[in-house]
Amino acid sequence: MDPFNAGWLSILPPVIAVVLALATKEVFSSLLIGILTGTAIYTVGMGGDGSYIVGTVENAFKVMGNKFDINIVLFCSLLGSLVYVISLAGGTKAYGTWATSHIKSRRNAMISTSVLGAFIFIDDYFNCLTVGTVMRPITDTFKISREKLAYIIDATAAPVCIIAPISSWAAAVGSNLKDTKAFDSEMAAFVSTIPWNFYALLCISMVLILSFIKLDFGPMYKAEQNTLKGEDAGKQDITEDESTKDLDIAAKGTVWDMIVPIVMLIIFSTCSLLYVGGYWGSDEAYHSIGAAFGNTDAGPALVLGVFAALVVAFAMFVGRRLMSIKTFMDGVLRGVQTMIPACMILTFAWTISGVCRDLLQTQVFISTIVQNDTGFLAAILPAIIFAIASFLSFSTGTAWGTFGILIPIVVVVAQAVDPSGSELTVITLSATLAGSVFGDHCSPISDTTILSSAGAGCVHIEHVYTQMPYALLVAACCFIGYVVAGLTYSLPLSLGTAFVLMIGALYILHRRNQKTDGAAPAQQA
Repeated sequence: MDPFNAGWLSILPPVIAVVLALATKEVFSSLLIGILTGTAIYTVGMGGDGSYIVGTVENAFKVMGNKFDINIVLFCSLLGSLVYVISLAGGTKAYGTWATSHIKSRRNAMISTSVLGAFIFIDDYFNCLTVGTVMRPITDTFKISREKLAYIIDATAAPVCIIAPISSWAAAVGSNLKDTKAFDSEMAAFVSTIPWNFYALLCISMVLILSFIKLDFGPMYKAEQNTLKGEDAGKQDITEDESTKDLDIAAKGTVWDMIVPIVMLIIFSTCSLLYVGGYWGSDEAYHSIGAAFGNTDAGPALVLGVFAALVVAFAMFVGRRLMSIKTFMDGVLRGVQTMIPACMILTFAWTISGVCRDLLQTQVFISTIVQNDTGFLAAILPAIIFAIASFLSFSTGTAWGTFGILIPIVVVVAQAVDPSGSELTVITLSATLAGSVFGDHCSPISDTTILSSAGAGCVHIEHVYTQMPYALLVAACCFIGYVVAGLTYSLPLSLGTAFVLMIGALYILHRRNQKTDGAAPAQQA
């Protein structure tokens, strides 16, 4: 399919999808309308024989077929199966009982979730579903809302991966930096961006602050209050308890029936990432961990990892007669069924992203804006680049696609604005990565947003609606921080400014919520 340069119309499909999703709280029809809007623009723009309606639908399914990633769908489905059979074996129940005897408060439950999210930094997909699987029984016990759990998972997925030198994200950034031929060492260039990646640093800081101190505001404040009252509007209709009520859950399940499969999942997935990246292959160029992670393909590797973990679970559960082979296979199928909504949303999200990128050339429109802005002073260039990257990643739902588009342009623009110094290049490059992560973190059509909802067992649009104010607050503080960075080139001053603004805004917004509800200030329990 030949691309059509639709100009500003190329951003219309995701805008329509996002607005409809937030207004109706129904994501499937909103995404579908956004997809059909994009293919309608393409069909009319390319002309044709007048069969515009048929062409619109046909083009939508063509893009869907091209963008469908079977490996990620298999990974999500098999992980759903693993979670389900662990629950059937009694592992989830036993783990929840054990954890509640050691984790004594809501604060500790949220801190534990945040720490686990930061610990799993290899890949964001793996992070989203694994953290939710492990921590959901605990957060439910302490009446932490599914919306809050989804936010913690999401905020410790992409933001952590983008500042982890050994991760699939670092590898993707490094490959784009290599193409610019502007750096002697791509890894050194990536590491230099870490302290300037304000969005990732502030996002992680905000999660930790909210875990220690009760400073929620906006829809999240309401969601937390409702959950404490026993009203969890964000909980998915299908949960482990409801979906397994007609099957026999093993009475002899232990904590190890939860821990061993999950640990094996982590080990097998990490080894699979290295294997697919060529670590044990014949090409000596990839015989190092960093090079192997840089060359890996996360989709097939994660499928291998979760399949191996399922085999371990089968040996543990069936071998010890916790369940029969038939019950195990029933659990596998039921687990796949629980992931169907997430897989459908992922498919629609990939499609609308493909419509924008491949058919309507959204990246060309954004690139033109960036290239036309070379006259801006160095003082505001990082902030401008951050805003453009944020807008593009939010509209398309992809961080990798965003920094893939912008990095080659941004490096050239920064060097043109300030040929004498490398500091501006590093700051502007960091702003590109930070803006890309913002969109990936909060866009309704982002993979990690969708998988965070699935991992937390949270209604997708409720997750989007409740975390959006948090993400926008951090982004606004980062924008001001990048203005200060462009003026001063001072990391302590610019990052400190953004951090202080975030703390102040959190306190003010939380107090406003308390006054509105007539609630007295409360310390986090």
